Order: sequence, then structure tokens, then C-alpha cells
Amino acid sequence: MSRVVSFRRMEDGTKEDYALLDESERKYAAGLPGRVLQAVRNLDHSLEGYPVSRLGHSLQTATRALRDGADDELIVAALMHDVGDELAPYNHAEVAAGIIRPYVRPEVTWIVEQHGLVQTYYYVHHNGGNRHMRDVLKGHKWFQACVDFCHKWDQASFDPDYPALPLEAFEGHVQRIFGRKAHDPRYTKEAASA
Repeated sequence: MSRVVSFRRMEDGTKEDYALLDESERKYAAGLPGRVLQAVRNLDHSLEGYPVSRLGHSLQTATRALRDGADDELIVAALMHDVGDELAPYNHAEVAAGIIRPYVRPEVTWIVEQHGLVQTYYYVHHNGGNRHMRDVLKGHKWFQACVDFCHKWDQASFDPDYPALPLEAFEGHVQRIFGRKAHDPRYTKEAASA
């Protein structure tokens, strides 16, 4: 970029400075689908011990969602639900939810954000934990949708023999979702007045 803003402190920025940054951000955001796909691709070498890589798991999860007739938002959520594992293994669900939040409906963000807790049902009791920890979310309007996401797609996707589709099969879904005009619902007038 040949042009730069005139300020050293944000409070000293001008209207022209922020117009320049807005233009730059929009250009950068246009490349987001490619960066998202690369982040998913990077899961091919992560977290040993499973019979499939995190990429294989993600592809299986997304393939199951697609084959079940899920919409684009849920398919992309299934593809990306563990993308936070790379840098945030103990709060990966929150990281993945943060990435998709500006592009999908709140229900999908909530499912991704809560899948880590809901998924504990399948394993935590083996280490002395309470497998019903997820019940703290019972009563939430999207609880059952998250349980279904985990049961039908996520927990079932560690099968090295499952015929998952390749990442290229999901490029269009990622392009459609991350090509949308982004908005963060936390920064709306409604959120500010709450």
C-alpha cells in the first residue's frame, strides 16, 4: 500500500484517514475466503492421537452436514468448528465462533461457541467428570440444535473409512458466507442499548 494515514494516535485521525483505512479493510476482507480455507487446510497436521487429522474430521463433519441438507451457514460452521484448535486448544470453540459471527445468524454462532461444552457428554465421564455438564444450557432456544450438531455430525466424524468430500467441495460455501457484507451483532444499536 503506497498511501498511509497521517496519524500516530487514533484520536488524531481525520475523516480522510479513516476513509483510506475503510477502503484498505474492504480490499483485505475480499481475501478472507482464501485465508479461511487455508486455516482449515492447516488442520491437516494438528492434534495427534485421533484416527483422522483435524482436517479429516472437519471435512467429515461438513460432509455429514451437507448430506443432511444443512444450509450454507451450518455447513461452513461444521467445516470450521475446530479451526481454533491451532492457536486456542482450550477455548477453540469460542475462537471459531468469533471468526464466523459477523457472517452467520446468531443461532449458528451459538452452536459453534457451545459445541465444546455440549461435546463433553461423550467423553468427560471417562475421566471422572460430569457428562451432564452441558445441561446448564438446557432451556436455551438453540440447545437442541447444538446437541444435534454434535451428535449427528461432530462426534461421529472420526472415521478413517468415511467417504468425506475434499476441501474443494466446500470452497463455494466458504466463498458465499465470507463474501457477505460482514456485521458484528455486538456492535449494533440494539446491542449498545441493552
